[in-house]
Amino acid sequence: MNKLKILLILGLAPIFLLAACDNGETENSTEAQGDINYSEEVDYTITGIEPGAGITEVSYDTLDSYDNLAGWNLEESSTAGMLAQLDNAIKNEEPIVFTGWVPHHMFIEYDLKMLDDPQNTMGDSEAAHTITRLGLEEDMPSAYEILDAFNWELDDVEEIMYEAENTDVETAASNWMEDNQDKIEEWTENVEEVNDEEIELVTMPWEAEQASAAVMEQVLSDYGYDVTVTEVDPAILFESLAGGSADASVAPALPVTQGHLYDKHEDEVVDLGPNLEGLQNGFVVPEYMDIDSIEDLEPKE
Repeated sequence: MNKLKILLILGLAPIFLLAACDNGETENSTEAQGDINYSEEVDYTITGIEPGAGITEVSYDTLDSYDNLAGWNLEESSTAGMLAQLDNAIKNEEPIVFTGWVPHHMFIEYDLKMLDDPQNTMGDSEAAHTITRLGLEEDMPSAYEILDAFNWELDDVEEIMYEAENTDVETAASNWMEDNQDKIEEWTENVEEVNDEEIELVTMPWEAEQASAAVMEQVLSDYGYDVTVTEVDPAILFESLAGGSADASVAPALPVTQGHLYDKHEDEVVDLGPNLEGLQNGFVVPEYMDIDSIEDLEPKE
């Protein structure tokens, strides 16, 4: 064998060796990624929100119901605290399992997925309903028509919620309305304007409910109504509609979240039906986590 061939062989050998090592490392890395114990990585902890919140209560029910969640803990915090932990996990591409709900702007801001819940312990999908006091149709037919026609999608309300993070909900709602005049026209087709008739909407102090109230406030104002929006807790909301001290709400989530309050006042209010479908509570993870169901989590040894 001549010297040139020997030099070529000696020169290429390290290249083949490095390539072989690289392939092995890639395969091992991929294999390791697939073998991540996410349950251990999150220390068998669900990152939660405020104590007493509806989703907190059903989260405890879920921990009790699934055998594979034995030894898991729900870390109560606040909505702001949960979102801060989520943001930190996303930035570092770390695993996190947390309590989440739709609609929420987090699903626009991040790539997330809600874990399947085969036992349905986190609750069925719900809808926000439009509820009015008795007699509104006769007293304020134009407002009643608009409220009855009001219907939109999760993407719509989440868009307002997301923008409202950097401005106020009224501005975000106004911007959404400018971009969605076709929907506004559907809600207001053939509706007659009025002249400074007073109407009071009641809602709840949460982002999605504030977004829907802000849109309805502006639509009714454009048709001549003097609109007041009052934020109250759910029990007061139903009591005020049943007693006639408020006129309407587009906020209540039925049949579960405020279902017990609706059942109590069903004969004293008018239910115009869903205006926003697909409301859902659940355990949520980033898309980069290779799990799809609560049953994919593992018990603490």
